[in-house]
Amino acid sequence: MRRFFLTLVALPSLVLSMSAIAQPEYVAIEMEIDVDKSAAEVWSKVGGYCDISEWLGLPCEITSGDGSLGTVRSLLGGRILEILVAETELSYGYTQPAPEDGFYDHYHGFLEARPTSASSSKLLYTLMLDVSNLENQAAKDENVAGRRSMFEGALAAMKELAEQ
Repeated sequence: MRRFFLTLVALPSLVLSMSAIAQPEYVAIEMEIDVDKSAAEVWSKVGGYCDISEWLGLPCEITSGDGSLGTVRSLLGGRILEILVAETELSYGYTQPAPEDGFYDHYHGFLEARPTSASSSKLLYTLMLDVSNLENQAAKDENVAGRRSMFEGALAAMKELAEQ
C-alpha cells in the first residue's frame, strides 16, 4: 500500500517533468557552390580533415586518429571537437560529441565534392542539428541564418582555393 501511495504522489511530478522536455526539432542546412575544377582537384585542395583551417580560418589540430574513421579534430584550441564518422574518396562527415552537461544538439556536418563534368564540380556542405533548445522561432531562424552565412563563406573560400 505504501508503494502505491508513493507512486501516486510521484506520478504528477514525473508527468510534469516529461512535458517540460522539448521534442527534438532537427534542421538541415543544405548549401552548394559550383567550381571550375574537377572534383578530384577540388578535393585535393580542400578535402583534408584539417583543411578547415584554410577555408574557415579556424585553428585545427588532429588530436586522435590517423585521418581515417574515428579521427578527432580539435578546433579553436579544443573548444570544438569533431569526430570523423563517414568518408568516401570525395567526401567526409563528422559529428560533435555530446557534452558532459547541458543540451546536446546532435550536430553533424557533411562535405562533398561532386563531379558535374570532367573539368567541373560542385561542393556540397550540409549541416544537421537540433534547434529545440532555442527559445522561439526567431531565435531558431537567426541560428540557422548565421550558420548558413558562415558556411556559404567557407564554400566561397574553398572555391577560391580550388580554382587557383
